Amino acid sequence: MNKEISPKNADGIPPSLEAIVIPDGYISDYIDGKFRKDTPEEYIRQNIEKRLVIEHKYKREQISIEFSLKLGSGRKRADVVVFPAGLKNIQENIKIIIECKNEKTDPMNKKEGIEQLKSYMSSCLNCEWGMWTNGKAKHVFRKVKSADGRMVWDEPNDIPSRDGSIEELDRPDRSTLKLATEDNLLFAFKACHDQIYVTDGMQKQPAFFELLKVIFCKILDERNIPYPLEFFASSRERSSPDGQLTVQKRIAKIFGKVKQRYPTIFNKTDEIQLKPRSLAYVVSELQKYSFLDTYIDVKGKAYEELVGANLRGDRGEFFTPRNIVKMAIKMLDIGIDSSVLDPACGTGGFLVIAMNNAISRLQNEMETSTGKPRTDWTGQQHENVRERIKEIARRQFFGFDINPDLVKATKMNMVMNNDGSGNIIQTDSLAPPHEWSKELKDGLCKLFDLPEGSIRKAIDIALFDVVVTNPPFGTKLPIKDSTILEQYDLGHTWRETEDGALYKTENLVSSRAPEVLFVERCWQFLKPGGHMAIVLPRGILSAPGMGYASVREWIIQYNRVVACVDLHPDTFQPHNGTQTSVLFLQKKTQKELDSEIKTRKMKIYNIFFSIADKIGHDKRGNTLFRRDKEGNELLVPETNGLLIDQISDGTITYSNLPKKKLIDDQTDAIADAFLQWKKIEGIEW
Repeated sequence: MNKEISPKNADGIPPSLEAIVIPDGYISDYIDGKFRKDTPEEYIRQNIEKRLVIEHKYKREQISIEFSLKLGSGRKRADVVVFPAGLKNIQENIKIIIECKNEKTDPMNKKEGIEQLKSYMSSCLNCEWGMWTNGKAKHVFRKVKSADGRMVWDEPNDIPSRDGSIEELDRPDRSTLKLATEDNLLFAFKACHDQIYVTDGMQKQPAFFELLKVIFCKILDERNIPYPLEFFASSRERSSPDGQLTVQKRIAKIFGKVKQRYPTIFNKTDEIQLKPRSLAYVVSELQKYSFLDTYIDVKGKAYEELVGANLRGDRGEFFTPRNIVKMAIKMLDIGIDSSVLDPACGTGGFLVIAMNNAISRLQNEMETSTGKPRTDWTGQQHENVRERIKEIARRQFFGFDINPDLVKATKMNMVMNNDGSGNIIQTDSLAPPHEWSKELKDGLCKLFDLPEGSIRKAIDIALFDVVVTNPPFGTKLPIKDSTILEQYDLGHTWRETEDGALYKTENLVSSRAPEVLFVERCWQFLKPGGHMAIVLPRGILSAPGMGYASVREWIIQYNRVVACVDLHPDTFQPHNGTQTSVLFLQKKTQKELDSEIKTRKMKIYNIFFSIADKIGHDKRGNTLFRRDKEGNELLVPETNGLLIDQISDGTITYSNLPKKKLIDDQTDAIADAFLQWKKIEGIEW
């Protein structure tokens, strides 16, 4: 456990911590703290170093970076070497050598490929293990002697952990599954996808969905407690045709159970279409990780980057950065019992973060009521919480999207994080409710205790406490269908009276941008007094002219405008440069509307405004870090304390926490400031 993090000053640095200046274009090495050039190759090495310490439990003193090796009459530098505990860090004691290259380096390259790694291993008498990676491909070798005394190269699934056995590399059990760190799960996903893309000859999107099937198998197998894990491929199976067929049969059996468990995602006739060779490779890459326990940020980033690279469409779909999602969910301050909808859910980012916030609140309540930390709960108490989580997911979280591929991707995201895939439905949220599928309408009636067949018009869908969304937007996606437009005040033309007031006419507009109609549809989805957050192009809120003036007039008339956060122009870069804002609204009750009509006066209230000048990345998508007044990047310890760890043999280790850069991102501070302001204003939600 670590000491509590100190309060932060205006620069985001705990006052008790000393910041170190990093030269421009450099990073501080995770192992030895030396400044090294910030290159794509270095990015991969830093992730490997963190994996060695956090996943594989090697101590930092066992690891050396840029270690000088004597090869014949010359010398070479190995990127990362690992020594056995308690032995001197000299060449004859090296246990593992790891070579890290950038993505463009071919493993078969004679100078920098796997042959380079083998030559390094051969020069070290006791080096048994080696790994070569470029972030997309990974090759692991074990140097062993054959029965006739020759040196041969085995190809295991992975390098061993400090306190692990060789057997667990072939077939892990639940106690040895690892939490993925940093971008290592993303690397694994990319490697698997590329394997399918190349070996099976599939295009990106089909390759993604085949990988999706395998991930479902992995998650279901982890949940199959107390039975042994069946999701594995030993190194021998992976390297032989007969073994690959064995893996294929084993995974096909799990997939049969997946289809039974998730009939709304997979058809009975669906099968995994991968060649046995590809399937065995994918299983061997994923089997070591715990998909259930790995932190949501690690899983979410890996999964959503993979989805974005393969399913990004041409319908204005640009997925919301995770820091913006977290800010919006934090500002919405969603209660445990609130019903939540994202009517344009994309990959499910808002729903996953909102659901996990609800889970954290539930767990905290349980800790308070039992007087015990969750690590000390009884089996029954854990089961009670799991059942409540399932009930929350089943009854309170909903996602709609018109794109069937994104619906499937969202269901996967929800399953991977909290098993809440039941209310993710493919539908056109802007269409008249009577045109929605019977499945959707009947499901809503059942969950909200409504008479069957009672959902027919827009007035019937005011069901949700919270709506949060980033709808597709852009003038290239106009809505022209009169049956859709006629449902909305904003689907009609507006006129101006002599005194400057705006009013709606009976005439329809020729077309409307989808984001305009989504503002009103989200309002229709809300219960009176409910609240929402919606990402909108900034022009809607600020551009002159009758077109958007009517939108603003309608918003003010029917909602309390609680907050508006203007986002940096690079927020959606490198994919979209549209300037956007997040608008937070609370739906007025009928009593409030009647009072304003009667008095012809609108209640005066304060609005929270903020500008996010810093959102943690530039227009190319590169991460930006905090700098001092002279423009230098800063380096601070992660917390003010020691990292205390215990490995499986009972040894207690103490070490200084590694230092890291601070991401230059204001979104969390904006959310904190809003929550304080909301409390002062007496806004209840």
